Amino acid sequence: MRRSAIEYVEAKHLRKDVTQFRTGDSVRIHWKIKEGDKERVQAFEGIVIRKTKGHNRATFTVRKVSFGVGVERIFPVHSPRYEKIEVLSRGNVNRNRLFYLRDLKGKASRVETQEDAEMRRAAATHKAGAQPTA
Repeated sequence: MRRSAIEYVEAKHLRKDVTQFRTGDSVRIHWKIKEGDKERVQAFEGIVIRKTKGHNRATFTVRKVSFGVGVERIFPVHSPRYEKIEVLSRGNVNRNRLFYLRDLKGKASRVETQEDAEMRRAAATHKAGAQPTA
């Protein structure tokens, strides 16, 4: 009885318009910021390095490099504080947590996109199929 009451209250606060994204995707979060009595929207753009499950307590961590300094921010998935989440590019990764990106610098810290991976695979199959026979 008690658990169902908690789930009922939590279900009221779930967002219905959650954008589908994965770890490794480049996203832009439009976050509402309150300054005094005014409210404005600020974009935070980076790579999703972690997603945690947990119904209404689900979160995701976004990492970006700003002026040479790595910045990570944890966002609740079902928060009413963001307007929208835009997926800029889909990453091609095989891990759930991308903490190794913290140690990489420059171009090494880039994540391969799914489009790049498909083009690389297509070029490899084309090259393998076009070999001359002797």
